[in-house]
Amino acid sequence: MSMAVGDRDENEPMMDMNTTPLIDVMLVLLIMFIITIPVQTHAVKIDLPVPSDNESNVDPEKNKVMIDQAGTISWNGTPVDLAQLAVYLEQTKALPVEPELQVQPDPFARYIVVDNVMAVVKRSGVGKLGFVGNEQYARVF
Repeated sequence: MSMAVGDRDENEPMMDMNTTPLIDVMLVLLIMFIITIPVQTHAVKIDLPVPSDNESNVDPEKNKVMIDQAGTISWNGTPVDLAQLAVYLEQTKALPVEPELQVQPDPFARYIVVDNVMAVVKRSGVGKLGFVGNEQYARVF
């Protein structure tokens, strides 16, 4: 509470605004907002990979998909079809750290084959993708 002292007449109205009710309302609103905020849960659901004894053709560092002129798809040097490619890509997603996928199509490979391979890669959800051997296109075109 304040007391007016000085040269103010008794008949003059007090010009200061009383902010106490405003502060009270703001504190009540703040408490209401704090109470109504939902409690956050700190649970993260992770599907851990199941250990298996079978040998995998998946390199944990980087994998290479090559498409030659005849339309043969190779995974790290081993010929595969689109179904096997999808299985290998799913295995890479199950690794703790996703390896880089390098795609190297031959300049004379048919577009439909490259397009089918890229569709399988997109459906698998690969996050690290790179095209290698791009310098070979400079000599062709």
